Amino acid sequence: MPVPPRSALFIDGANIYATTKALGFDIDYRKLLADFRARENLVRAFYYTALVEDQEYSSIRPLIDWLDYNGYRVVTKPVKEFTDSTGRRKVKGNMDIELTIDAMELSPYIDHMVLFSGDGDFRPLVAAMQRRGVRVTVVSTVQTQPPMVADELRRQADDFVDIVQLIPRIGRDQGDRPPRQPRALGPDGPRDARDLGERAPRAAANLENRYGIRQSDEEDDAED
Repeated sequence: MPVPPRSALFIDGANIYATTKALGFDIDYRKLLADFRARENLVRAFYYTALVEDQEYSSIRPLIDWLDYNGYRVVTKPVKEFTDSTGRRKVKGNMDIELTIDAMELSPYIDHMVLFSGDGDFRPLVAAMQRRGVRVTVVSTVQTQPPMVADELRRQADDFVDIVQLIPRIGRDQGDRPPRQPRALGPDGPRDARDLGERAPRAAANLENRYGIRQSDEEDDAED
């Protein structure tokens, strides 16, 4: 019986969030982890995201905490705020360097890298991993206009999986999905209160539906 490849997942949180929102579905991260564990020898599953640290409530914090306790290695850093030359307030939370360093350090111990991102900036990383003998699969989509995956990243990868093909395996059940909130369009695509660093409404039930997170009664009471 062949030995399954040693693999690691690298999830670009902001990029994959924008991708799933554009496609209109939500990832069940419990299902995602179980799916890859069943098919490969999963060494690590990383999730990368930037956080606004000084806001009173962050809608992504319950997801981050759940992932941290349920098999994911969560990597975060504070969002940086700045004012551009036109006086407009902007936020910056790029996690490319953190993901790249982790992938390079792990390369001697894995056979297969699965990158959940369509960001073309990762093309040099993919090439470097391949030179080290690691097969790289990129997970994103070409089903949107424009496609969420950069063409140069798709060409560089050993394999490309359109995330639409994974919806039956890793998507939340349609009947469990909460109503969509209106989204603002920013220069980099769809954004919501989470992306803008603004206060988001309390959404314990929505978090359970979207991500398979069940908050305790004590947590619910503490928020009231």
